[in-house]
Amino acid sequence: MVHRLAHNGPVNDRARAASAASDVSAFSALLTEEGRALLDEVRDIDPAQELAVATRLRREHAAELVSSAIGQARLRQRAAAKFGAADAGRMFFSPNGVEQATRASVAAYRAGRFADLGVRSVADLCCGVGGDAIALARAGISVLAVDRDPLTCAVARANAATLGLDGLIEVREADVTEVDTGSYDAVFVDPARRGGRGRVFDPEAYSPPLSWAVGAARTAPRAALKIAPGIPHETIPADAGAEWISDHGDVKEAVLWFGTEPGTVRATLLPGPRSLVGRGLPDPEVRPVGRYLYEPDGAVIRAHLVAEVAQDVGGGLIDETIAYVTADDLRPTSYATAYEITDRLPFNVKRLKALLREREVGILTVKKRGSAVEPEELRRKVKPQGPNSATVFLTRVAGAPTMLVGRPAAAA
Repeated sequence: MVHRLAHNGPVNDRARAASAASDVSAFSALLTEEGRALLDEVRDIDPAQELAVATRLRREHAAELVSSAIGQARLRQRAAAKFGAADAGRMFFSPNGVEQATRASVAAYRAGRFADLGVRSVADLCCGVGGDAIALARAGISVLAVDRDPLTCAVARANAATLGLDGLIEVREADVTEVDTGSYDAVFVDPARRGGRGRVFDPEAYSPPLSWAVGAARTAPRAALKIAPGIPHETIPADAGAEWISDHGDVKEAVLWFGTEPGTVRATLLPGPRSLVGRGLPDPEVRPVGRYLYEPDGAVIRAHLVAEVAQDVGGGLIDETIAYVTADDLRPTSYATAYEITDRLPFNVKRLKALLREREVGILTVKKRGSAVEPEELRRKVKPQGPNSATVFLTRVAGAPTMLVGRPAAAA
């Protein structure tokens, strides 16, 4: 028994190596003339027709190649949301690669920041399928893209070639902790934040751990570390600038920047970009609900910059624990959406239903912050009907469960 246990490691290592080689071989077949022709044929395949198409294609092609092509077509369809239809339709992906890749708009923004800092070469550690490397190369920056997974490297290499960027992107299969980055202007690290059980929240459980990534960043003239937006602010190193990024109102990531603006906190909204830089303000005071309610962008909230928005619009909080700003005047801001409040009610579904019926509201937007009630549950209960629209905020005002009814404010 002891003898068998002693050999489990090498046996498992050999099994993993064999599986990885098989995955790379199956993927490489897609790069052949036959594989690319199959990809073109299944490009717009309807999921309902997959079985019939696969059966027909297997009469002329190997079953494994047909399965790989159809699987790749599915991945490309999923990737279109991140990379755009044009790029996604000719790039290559793995299931994890689609899930973990940086959205193209975010990667392009970050590459632009690197370029503005005078960076001309970047070591992209944990490169995945190459989304950030592609953006960097398109910004004129040469990239060493490193990942330890053989299939991921094969996919990243194929993407660089397909997009005509292989002259600027070198893909290397290696452990990122063993790569010498001393000759590069900057380091970018995107640690894996998913494990076998799903998303990882402890920064030291990232792969590689955040502490290692911070150490690697400090050895480079410039560096950026991609981290989860929910990272506690107290864990941010004092010598790093921190940036939270949203795209069309959806918070995508946070980034620690080294070698520039230490201690700076900013929220960046895409498209734009529009960046709000922290001014070190104290928390806003709580005040009565005024005529207008401002809903700060998620990146602003994650960056703890609600006070900056409140100061800019001359407002305060509706509750000390709720990130809604209220004011009497409508002032322009790029960092929050303004609503004109028409009614304030204590939480009471019957009263809200009666109000909406009286106003003939059939198009109802429900937002919540600090409420356990789910928007769809409320929508089912009030059964909105009519030609008019309204927005309901389920929240707390000075600690009391409250419903605020309003509509998007006209531009000031």
